[in-house]
Amino acid sequence: MSVTDQKPLMNTDDKILRILQEELVPAMGCTEPIAIAFAAAKAREVLNEPVESAVISCSSNIIKNVKCVRVPNTGGLIGVEAAALAGIVAGDSTKKLEVINEVSDAQRQQLRALLDSRICTVRCLDTDLTLHILAEVKGRSATAAVEITCTHTHIQSIRRNGVVIDHDDMLAQPCCDRSCLSVSEILDFARRIDLKRVEALIDRQIRLNMAISEEGQKGGYGVHISEIVLSESSSLPSRMAASAAAASEARMEGCALPVVTNSGSGNQGITASVPVIVYAREKNLSRPQLLRGLLVSNLLCVHLKTGIGHLSAFCGVVAASSAVAGALTYLEGGTAQQVGSALKNTLASLAGMCCDGAKATCGFKIVSSIQTAYYASRMALKNRSYNGNVGILKDDVEDSIAAIGKLASRGMRETDRVILQIMLDQI
Repeated sequence: MSVTDQKPLMNTDDKILRILQEELVPAMGCTEPIAIAFAAAKAREVLNEPVESAVISCSSNIIKNVKCVRVPNTGGLIGVEAAALAGIVAGDSTKKLEVINEVSDAQRQQLRALLDSRICTVRCLDTDLTLHILAEVKGRSATAAVEITCTHTHIQSIRRNGVVIDHDDMLAQPCCDRSCLSVSEILDFARRIDLKRVEALIDRQIRLNMAISEEGQKGGYGVHISEIVLSESSSLPSRMAASAAAASEARMEGCALPVVTNSGSGNQGITASVPVIVYAREKNLSRPQLLRGLLVSNLLCVHLKTGIGHLSAFCGVVAASSAVAGALTYLEGGTAQQVGSALKNTLASLAGMCCDGAKATCGFKIVSSIQTAYYASRMALKNRSYNGNVGILKDDVEDSIAAIGKLASRGMRETDRVILQIMLDQI
């Protein structure tokens, strides 16, 4: 390849914009069952004939996050089989994480009939990947298989009648390189970027995530935790927490409204955005301030999740709420050091919160996490922070973020296995 044939290298701003485009994507319903529906829909399309049987094999983390959440547009159905069969019956893989956003009454009846006929078998994959799905379908004269790895819509391979017809060698890193991210670089990016380059992306997040928050606050989902919070206190941190929790509760309980995700999770996308939006509106901040604050929150969340991984036993709301603490500090004119302190203050309180699957109680975790983030920011703005080498925290914020990544990706592997065993009543 000649020099003139080589693609130009992306500058830092282009890299960060690419990261935002990859991570802030719309999804309807919890992303793990939707990823199963996506894989199953794609497999059915490759098969190109009626499905007579299906085998859905998933990594343990996928099973954990599908077990307790309702699959949207299915009439309240729960579980891997329901997600897969929804994709087979009504899915459109071109819509990716909105694969089952259109399901007719007739298709819902067909879905229930297929569930009753037990044509779908679920298996746990023996895999080192936390995010791994293999959807295998069989028809009268053909078979098809679609394999998803690493991210919720990354198709690793497609087979028809046992023959590979498509394959992606990018197993380990299907996403844009995140090494350009640091707290200081994120803050600099948020200050310098021309907002015209990001406003459509961030406006979509504001519109969709606030719409599901408003829907959740009407009631009818879960235990309506937002009503309890607001009945006790109308303070700003309570309103921030209640608004985010309402969105999460609606989403976990099968609301068909889409959300904009962050790092593969709708709850993380909600947590990283809704409290910042509520805060900015309460403080009468300008539109540019809100957009830049959301850039900080979203990118800090991505930065924290890069070391943690998309799926682990470490609750993703911890990363998102820590990002919110940093964004609130930024919006109040805090220095880079104070933003870092806000992150560390939040982690000092929440680093032990584990993920026992996606479910309605995620909203309750959001309540405590956002209130913690608010006060962590207030502490940082008064230059009060926990010293490094207290527990797993380090003096430098980047070292603290790296420590959290090690805790989540290495230290909690056995925790993850035990959580799933408990959920499946195996111990």
